[in-house]
Amino acid sequence: MSLLLSIVSHHQGDLVFKLLQDLQRLCLSMDFKVIVTQNTPERLSFTKNDFDFKLEIIENPFPKGFAANHNAAFRSDFSEFFGVLNPDLRLVQNPFILLLPHLTDLRIGLVAPKIVDGMNKVEDSARLLPTPFRLFKRYWRGKRERRGDYIMGDQIFFPDWVAGIFLLFPSRVFGELNGFDERYFLYFEDVDLCCRLRLAGYNIILDPWVSVVHNARRDSHTKIQYLSWHILSGMRFFSSRVFGVTWLRQAKQGDQKHL
Repeated sequence: MSLLLSIVSHHQGDLVFKLLQDLQRLCLSMDFKVIVTQNTPERLSFTKNDFDFKLEIIENPFPKGFAANHNAAFRSDFSEFFGVLNPDLRLVQNPFILLLPHLTDLRIGLVAPKIVDGMNKVEDSARLLPTPFRLFKRYWRGKRERRGDYIMGDQIFFPDWVAGIFLLFPSRVFGELNGFDERYFLYFEDVDLCCRLRLAGYNIILDPWVSVVHNARRDSHTKIQYLSWHILSGMRFFSSRVFGVTWLRQAKQGDQKHL
């Protein structure tokens, strides 16, 4: 059971190093390779020889988007499974041991763990299909009053989409769908791919028995460039055929109560 993991660093070498140390501490019993892509120039405090697993470090000549970076990592090597990890993750257990068996079911195209913050508070990483109305309600209510779209209990469930923080795919499925849509430079590429997975007949599952820690930096809330990417990606998604077909399918199935 071979696994290829992709991590993209935006001047986050210190965070990447901690995540690699977690992989070294928890996951050496597995057959896996990690590709770290430096999207912007930085001096790393580690080399590929500092770890007992296969590590490749790629330096981009110019910055690429989230989709392009992870697609390039996927194409660079063959594996049975492909994982996308944020650099600001920390592992408290080996999440792959419990998550990968789900992907032996041919109907499953993506599996994700529960995401918690540094205070062990559950993040709303699993969400309903976004619509302009839902986004309006989400930002109107503000962060303090914001509730997750799903109740995170102790049962595996099937969300409309999961945030691109920690994603595991069967490589055959990721390849079948040609990976992320590279027209999205940042934001909504995870929504788009999840919709395409479901339109292709695959299920998405979140296993709440497995958790990872996410020390998030909300750049879209503090930097104009990130906010503009967020808005432009949203406009692209809501005007896309993927969104239109997904919305209509949910409407026909009677899932309009939140639309």
